[in-house]
Amino acid sequence: MSNQYELDKWIWDDDDFERLGFHDATIHAVAFGPTQFELSLDIDYIFEWVHPPAGEEFFRFWVAPCTLVFQNVYEVRFEAESYGSPMLSVDGLSRDDPRSPKNAEHIGKDREWRWTFECHHGDLTFRAVGFKQYVRRAPVLQSSQVLGLQERGGYSFDRPRSA
Repeated sequence: MSNQYELDKWIWDDDDFERLGFHDATIHAVAFGPTQFELSLDIDYIFEWVHPPAGEEFFRFWVAPCTLVFQNVYEVRFEAESYGSPMLSVDGLSRDDPRSPKNAEHIGKDREWRWTFECHHGDLTFRAVGFKQYVRRAPVLQSSQVLGLQERGGYSFDRPRSA
């Protein structure tokens, strides 16, 4: 097994939605850009689950810190409960109810969606036209799905063009 993960690209977007899977991604921080109508998430994204080799029983994971930015966001609803752990772990991300944005001519997009992060202890739902996911550091192989604060470079909403 290689000790380096080969990324297809460093910036992903909603055109890649069907290829991306957000199960067990950890949300570390949330920021609202009210003048840009953005919702930014600082997450640990799992690029690959590695099956255990013969004789072992635990998965390993290729994980990288990412900034996930949704555009033209409104109708945000966030509900979460803490059951001992303050971490917000994603069960899945879905989109539905496509329709034409109210300001389609201004933003240059012809479709918006209702996005729902189903988390293990709550939900985050909003309307947005799409997203970009910026990979901030190369994925590392580890036994945990969550990166340590130092390993991920602290909390961040940076948007690198490439690494």
